[in-house]
Amino acid sequence: MNYITYGGVTVGLMILGYQLTIWYPGRKQLMKDPVKHAARLLPFLLSWAYGCLTTLGVGGAVGWVSGAVLGLSNWLGDVALVWGVGGSGGQSAARATYLPLSGNGLGIVLILTACFIAAVKKSGDDQSKTLKLGAWCGITLGTSAGVAGFAAVPLAQVANWLGDNTYGQI
Repeated sequence: MNYITYGGVTVGLMILGYQLTIWYPGRKQLMKDPVKHAARLLPFLLSWAYGCLTTLGVGGAVGWVSGAVLGLSNWLGDVALVWGVGGSGGQSAARATYLPLSGNGLGIVLILTACFIAAVKKSGDDQSKTLKLGAWCGITLGTSAGVAGFAAVPLAQVANWLGDNTYGQI
């Protein structure tokens, strides 16, 4: 299982805060056309969900990349906590239990990986950045003990269900 430290969670929350700040159109504009503004946040949220899924028992190249991003985030966050604000880093902030993906769920993650790569390649620079930040944020928060980490459980259930219903029909 991948583990996350307080520094890694901090990096994930910083990415989330950055993206929400960039996205937020202001109260007046949001009240005027909420669907339009919510749609602008959708690519980040979908790539966040993909990032969460890659941390849930995924092995191979996808799991290795996800683990490397998580390890780098842990290190960067711990360094920032210790040297940036004088805190301490390194404590585990992971949930004790999580729902791993089934074999069929892993097939769905592989399909999503191909779709994610295609979306990043097809999108422009700004949208590509949003997609990458969303996946990074999902990787760092997918195994956290907070609310974002608990969102990974329903995501895994959906991926497992979708995989069971997709591959079960073959």
